[in-house]
Amino acid sequence: MFKSVLLVIAAMVAFAANSLLCRMALVNTNIDPSSFTIIRLLSGAVSLLVLSIVFYVSQSRSQESERLIAMMKQNASVAGGIALFVYALCFSFAYISMATGTGALLLFGTVQVTMIAVGLIKGERFTLSQWIGFSFAIIGLVILLLPSSSAPSMLSAILMILAGFAWGAYSLIGKSATSPLVASAGNFVIASALCVPLAAVVLLTGAKINIDPTGSLYALASGILASGAGYAIWYAALPSIKSTTAATVQLSVPIIATFMGWAILKESLNITIIVASLATLGGILLVIRQRN
Repeated sequence: MFKSVLLVIAAMVAFAANSLLCRMALVNTNIDPSSFTIIRLLSGAVSLLVLSIVFYVSQSRSQESERLIAMMKQNASVAGGIALFVYALCFSFAYISMATGTGALLLFGTVQVTMIAVGLIKGERFTLSQWIGFSFAIIGLVILLLPSSSAPSMLSAILMILAGFAWGAYSLIGKSATSPLVASAGNFVIASALCVPLAAVVLLTGAKINIDPTGSLYALASGILASGAGYAIWYAALPSIKSTTAATVQLSVPIIATFMGWAILKESLNITIIVASLATLGGILLVIRQRN
């Protein structure tokens, strides 16, 4: 039990660290969002491929490469890779002018609202308390976007919402995967391939390119540690916890990210983000608890 708790905590910190690392790179270094995205996806793909080999393929030493390719074809998808790429790109550009906690809350809230909305469209029936919770989640996101000193710019907000839609789609696409770690590795490989046309567009349009050394290290940490190792730790913890617990504990990610931004980047904690967090996360919690 103690081991499971430690694994869950480590995974949630890793997920929140993605927001912090991106924000640190774009605020404290000169790396551009496109370069951050490319380095993050490429390093994430490599680390997840290595982890996939360690956890799955090495168990059967015969025809290792064939087995890994077959598992990727079964679990990964072009749609999943595209959704992952859109998420990562919008995520990076959104954090140019958005606080760490605000971005994490907007991203996470949009992801959960997207997945809940898809359930409704597919015919899932809500109780009164679930409708109340869903309404509070929407209200919380609206509060976050209301004009205030802490409100993100409209462009950044739109980009983070698009990132949330893409991550929600990615999560729904991956629900049928029998080997989530291999699926993630395959999807990261597909998303990495899409970095080639991204680099071409950046070069052709003459957009700013700056592969800052420190910013590149943050991007590598985001890809290898916060994404690759974070996913591996999370998958190791999942078998020992209930599905309700797994869904609920992820509500901590925006809160952890907010405090990371406050402690490391000196970002302010104000009443707007506190109220928005309580409404959004509390509403989602009510829906999840009733659903399960």
